[in-house]
Amino acid sequence: MTAEGDENYLTTAEVARRLQVKPETIYAYVSRGLLTSTRARGRRGSLFSATEVERLASRSVDHSGVVERIESQLTLLKDDELYYRGHSARFLATNWTVEQVATLLWIGQTPQPSTVGAVGAAARTRAVFGVEREGVQLARAAMEVAPEGARLTDRLRVAVAVLGAADPLRFDLSAPSVTAAAGRLIGTLVSALPGDYVDPAATLGARLWPKLSDQAPRPEVLDAALILLADHGLAVSTVAARVAASARANLYAVISAGLGALDGQYHGAAPTLAYEFLRRARQDPLKALSDRLRSGEPIPGFGHRIYQQRDPRADVLLRLLGDHPIVGTVAAIAERTPTFPNSDLAIAAIMHAYDFRPDAGDALFALARMIGWTAHALEEYAAPALRFRAMGIYTGQTT
Repeated sequence: MTAEGDENYLTTAEVARRLQVKPETIYAYVSRGLLTSTRARGRRGSLFSATEVERLASRSVDHSGVVERIESQLTLLKDDELYYRGHSARFLATNWTVEQVATLLWIGQTPQPSTVGAVGAAARTRAVFGVEREGVQLARAAMEVAPEGARLTDRLRVAVAVLGAADPLRFDLSAPSVTAAAGRLIGTLVSALPGDYVDPAATLGARLWPKLSDQAPRPEVLDAALILLADHGLAVSTVAARVAASARANLYAVISAGLGALDGQYHGAAPTLAYEFLRRARQDPLKALSDRLRSGEPIPGFGHRIYQQRDPRADVLLRLLGDHPIVGTVAAIAERTPTFPNSDLAIAAIMHAYDFRPDAGDALFALARMIGWTAHALEEYAAPALRFRAMGIYTGQTT
């Protein structure tokens, strides 16, 4: 591209002064599509549109490096409430299907009312979270490669990688292809997990229930949990997924990136830690709390870095448990702490109430968050590629 005149263009040095960055950062902006480099006839060096430079200067960009703030239309956390595209997640969790919420997050389509479990809702669930027999067989075979005793999340990671390798169209990053692949992936993973088979026309929670518990199913509880855990803004696993999507990694690779970050002890493992704490608390809540306080460690499943007075997700899930004794255990602990139960403790309470397998919480979290990672990947695919690159500062030895 060639600049016809110089009056509306700036040199690299002028741009660097305007944005207060080094010249190398300007070239990084060009590679990420944030600035366009042009040439002037008879002059050496690059020129940049003054209008484009001013537009970049006004954006919420940290010019000390090359990492942007991430703008998103998906999730809002405000005043101890959680919203998906402007809809209360608490309301969605008890009035809409997982399919409808996934559609809302993925393409922004406002869900229409329906009764969970009705014929129409089941048909839509099947359409979004569909399964293919060959895919289920492949995923199940991949999961069985994991050693005995492997966690469900370990099996999920292996299956995602294998299903991605088997999808010849995985590099089609158009929105229809990505949403179709995401629905098929999630539906296939649920069907492939060890446990009894459930008709794919059932709700996702109903299909997941026998994979986690032998007790009489309460699919509405899992449906609500899947909705409430689907997204939570820019959690570390979501940032990892968006960075992968920025590099134009395919959906399976994006999900794998999210699963990798989710495996950290400070993120995806939180439900398991809450489960273990609640297991001790069921016998003696006061002793379990006392032992934890004595250790000086935070109380698993209580408090939150974002919420100040309550976690709306925990409110919904604990209410669904009704008068189950485990709710009394949670209340007994909460009465003696200055904090409040969070979603990790609510998931742990569900696990104890219905005798879920001990690693169920992490798997539930992972499957739910795949819905959100897909939504964030779709946003990232529509943004300039490779727009995340931190400015490294070398602190090693120099020659």
